[in-house]
Amino acid sequence: MGENRRRWRASFAAFALVGLALGGAAAPAGAATAGSWADWDPLAGTGGNYTTGFALAGAPAITAEATTDSRAGQVGVISGASTWLSEGTPVGQKYGSSKNRPYLNLRPKADTVVAPSTTTYTFAKPTPTANWTFVIGDIDADQLQVRAVGPDGVALTAAQLGFRGGFNYCAPGVAGKPSCTGDATDVPVWNAQATTLIGNAAASDTNGSSAWFEPTAPISSLSFTFTRRSGFPVYQTWFASLTRDVSGTVTAQTGNGSGVQVALTDPNGDVVATVTTGPGGTYSFPGIQASDGYTVTAQPPLGQIVDGPASKPANLSNTDAVVDFAVRDIVPVAVSGTVKDANGKPIPGATVTIPGVGSVTTAPNGSYLFDTVPVGTHQPQLTAPKGYHLTTGAPSFTIPPGSEVPITGEDFIVSALPSLSGTVTTAGTGTAGVTVTATGPSGTVRTVTGADGAYSFPGLVDGAYTVAVTAPAGTVADGPVSRNETVAGSNLTGVDFAFARLGSITGATTADGKPLPNVMLHVQGPGFDDSFSSGEEGVYDLGALPAGTYTITATAPKGYRIVGSPTRTVIITAAGEAVIDQDFVFAAVTTPPTTTPPTSTAPTAPPAHPGSGALADTGTESAAIGMIVAAAAALLLGGSLLLLVRRRRTR
Repeated sequence: MGENRRRWRASFAAFALVGLALGGAAAPAGAATAGSWADWDPLAGTGGNYTTGFALAGAPAITAEATTDSRAGQVGVISGASTWLSEGTPVGQKYGSSKNRPYLNLRPKADTVVAPSTTTYTFAKPTPTANWTFVIGDIDADQLQVRAVGPDGVALTAAQLGFRGGFNYCAPGVAGKPSCTGDATDVPVWNAQATTLIGNAAASDTNGSSAWFEPTAPISSLSFTFTRRSGFPVYQTWFASLTRDVSGTVTAQTGNGSGVQVALTDPNGDVVATVTTGPGGTYSFPGIQASDGYTVTAQPPLGQIVDGPASKPANLSNTDAVVDFAVRDIVPVAVSGTVKDANGKPIPGATVTIPGVGSVTTAPNGSYLFDTVPVGTHQPQLTAPKGYHLTTGAPSFTIPPGSEVPITGEDFIVSALPSLSGTVTTAGTGTAGVTVTATGPSGTVRTVTGADGAYSFPGLVDGAYTVAVTAPAGTVADGPVSRNETVAGSNLTGVDFAFARLGSITGATTADGKPLPNVMLHVQGPGFDDSFSSGEEGVYDLGALPAGTYTITATAPKGYRIVGSPTRTVIITAAGEAVIDQDFVFAAVTTPPTTTPPTSTAPTAPPAHPGSGALADTGTESAAIGMIVAAAAALLLGGSLLLLVRRRRTR
């Protein structure tokens, strides 16, 4: 899939360049600005490990590869037929409607507050500094943090991210809006300090809550960290760009200015396209991404030289650019040559000086030319461009009096200084957008890993370097984050770094199918040995967990017993799994009914007066005296009977 995508990107760029190369006639400069919305690759992979990419038309085309650990379910590239950004939205007023143009739907790693997803876009070349946008939609019950890193490895500030405001694409009164229902006041809030979009205060799952950005600094890597707050978490992403035209006329001292080769170079120093002027000396580069920093260079045919600067700037930030040149015949004696590397690759932008004559800069094809060099012996000198050193200098030459023979072949050969390179991986997979810093004899230099996690520092001076990496969001180092290396005349490779993703564990405590709040739980694992409560809603969330084995043990609250095991064991690997549904179920303890033993009843005393129905008096003082007297009488009677019996026996 990655290889096919790279081929598609190359074909897209080649198509754009061919279109430019064929456009020799000048188009009228000025009016229309064209907006385009991104074309997307299908979302490939599985939940937790998806890839895609997009391309924006124009030259140079803005292309990016994307990786995301979004969960599965209602994610993918959506057609834009039923949901779009209309021309009535703030972004649509500048870039036009996105109707029937695709966008990307993504979700968190898991639908919990501790399992955000991270989506990273790695751009093939640093992005322009004006007139392109990314739009984030459906940020209502969620939040999304925006991070971007420039080609120098330095993070963009909130101001450079270019937040332009929030809007609701479903709100009444938005011209051409889709059929959804929304509220114009339901827009995300931008926290510039945290570079985070936060949905409505109620965390209510609504429709159309969006925001748009126009970055003002070049970006190599752009990351979105999306976190659920409540509801059904999903968000949308769009990209768009504007294009304008560069055109002009080459006038000639003799002839009509035709046959002059004109090259357009982008802010990264890459040649976007070349054309050759036709009759009338006109040329045109249509459909160029509308930003500043372009350079137009004219290279006339043999026998002619540009009268004035051979390279001129072109700024498309606010309008089309018109760049004109004039050429004239060479006045002998001319001196020319090239600057190339050992493999014959042209080196543009190198400075060649002839003392006493002046300095010129090499063209995109590495050539240079001096006009009217005076009589005498001369030694051309080269100021090598950054990252190169001179290998072979141009020979000295002599112009004798009266000569009109041009001097050619004053060539220089340069060699690239050695490079230091490596790969940054997370759970064994290349990680894009990681800032790498190298400090040594070349000073402190930074770069950003590409889509495959690779990085390189070209053109380093020999010596000792300290190479360090910054951990990506949601990861922890799986080894050293700093290495001491020595560059000694040749390329140094294999300076690698590794990270592991952080995982999460979530679950619930329930009884009779309902949440059971405030259950005490104890967790043990790498760096963890603590107790906590499942909270008022009977839910627990453990986030930012490094790889390892975790045990969670529940204690039954008073009046309840645990149904099943009181312990859950969870293994989180370097992939940083979001483990859900680690639930504990309880049941109320049933108390058996208590029985009271029967109470013994004392015999009822006979009535004091039989037949009267009155009860004997057992509780008064007189009754007590009567009972004593009766007892004494009984004893006397018993004694008399005993004596009687004895007497009878003695007889």
